[in-house]
Amino acid sequence: MTRPIRHPAPWLADRLAEARAVIADIAHHSDHLNRLACRVIISYGETVKEREEARVLLVVLDARSPWRHRHRSDRDPEASS
Repeated sequence: MTRPIRHPAPWLADRLAEARAVIADIAHHSDHLNRLACRVIISYGETVKEREEARVLLVVLDARSPWRHRHRSDRDPEASS
């Protein structure tokens, strides 16, 4: 028995639209919100190109503040014990 093709939930389309709007106006949003929008698009974007561009943008955002997003053990030598 084959399953019927399910269309994305309405909330998902709304979240994608919001994420795209945030990215479109990236300069006016916090890095945290921009990262969140990238993650939504990476996970649920409609095309491979859209997901890849969001992934690249996330790398750029993370490069702007690398210490903020590293694991604690990367900053604290005693945390690795």
